[in-house]
Amino acid sequence: MPIVTEPITIVADNSVTAPVLDIVVPVYNERDDIASTLRRLRAHLDQHVPYASRITVADNASTDDTLAIAASMVGELRGLRVAHLDQKGRGRALNAVWQASDAEIVAYCDVDLSTDLNALMPLIAPLISRHSDVAIGTRLARASRVVRGPKREFISRSYNLILRTTMGAKFSDAQCGFKAMRADVAHIVLPYIVDTGWFFDTELLVMSERLGLRIAEVPVDWVDDVNSSVDIVATAVADLKGCARVGTAFARGQIPVVELRNAIGRDRAPGPDLDGVPYGLMGQLIRFCVVGVASTVAYAILYLMLHSICGAQVANFLALGITAVANTAANRRFSFGVRGRENAVQHQLLGLGVFLFGWAITALSLVALHSWAPDATKHVELIVLVVANLVATITRFVGLRWVFRRKTGSDAAIASA
Repeated sequence: MPIVTEPITIVADNSVTAPVLDIVVPVYNERDDIASTLRRLRAHLDQHVPYASRITVADNASTDDTLAIAASMVGELRGLRVAHLDQKGRGRALNAVWQASDAEIVAYCDVDLSTDLNALMPLIAPLISRHSDVAIGTRLARASRVVRGPKREFISRSYNLILRTTMGAKFSDAQCGFKAMRADVAHIVLPYIVDTGWFFDTELLVMSERLGLRIAEVPVDWVDDVNSSVDIVATAVADLKGCARVGTAFARGQIPVVELRNAIGRDRAPGPDLDGVPYGLMGQLIRFCVVGVASTVAYAILYLMLHSICGAQVANFLALGITAVANTAANRRFSFGVRGRENAVQHQLLGLGVFLFGWAITALSLVALHSWAPDATKHVELIVLVVANLVATITRFVGLRWVFRRKTGSDAAIASA
């Protein structure tokens, strides 16, 4: 279900209605930096961004006079809006202010301006042209110039490696505080982003990739803020917990991926149509292999249990038949992302055809083995059958993929893969 955003209060505002760019600065107890940051940011926008722009200060429950200082800046700087949220949370503030924005492009930068603002136009250009949906600054590109300590460097690279290996992420830098998004897309996606803290960025990017959004990456110059109050270790632990939560939500079908893709107009994956290279193929293949290993173990146990009761051929048929039903159901949901009961019976019947093909290969392998070695033990038979099953696995993957694509009508039905 969509998440209800926190209410925001507009404290001061002298900006124009519906600007092209709304760049948000989330703040919490930043009284020492807020005035200089706003001056620098406004000067850069006036000199280098040829579009109507707004700066929005998103104060999230500051206990010092950050909010008062920001509000007073409205009398000095044009195009400034100051918003307040009663609850703390950087992600909470960004989510609420971005959703409430009437701009064409929403963006944000951290109050310390660690990222060189010269990257701002390259960041928003692909969104204005509608070439991309999301744009992020990356500190990990070869062209980036980064000054920071070895501890932060190690944690950042390790975290992004974890995202690539566990979440299948393709983006290079999740936590650089310099991002932008088309507002029409943001208004659809953001209600499903749960995190209210630093994991907000990662959750948004993972969701964007699953929805088939195009993410542009811009190399940035970035200088570490030595006075940052962020607890790196606590943030890293919270991020790992967030990864587990988001991964579980996708695995259980709790996020309506198909509906969101349709709402955004991404019922097909972006990029050229390539026959034989469907959306999410690698992810589907990995999950198919996981299901296949579990099915093979279950098949082996059943075969050995049934062999002494009904012989090799019957044991093979029964073990394959039993595991095939579970295999089809698991691949339907886990590997290919098809949810609900619609067409479930048809899927099982068509999956049965795929099973019969695999059974024919294994049955013929037993016939060949018995003609060559009539006294082969059941363990030798099992080895031959497992090898034969591996040969049939490729056909099974292609067959099951055809079954689920045929019955769902498009790649959208397997978009969560």
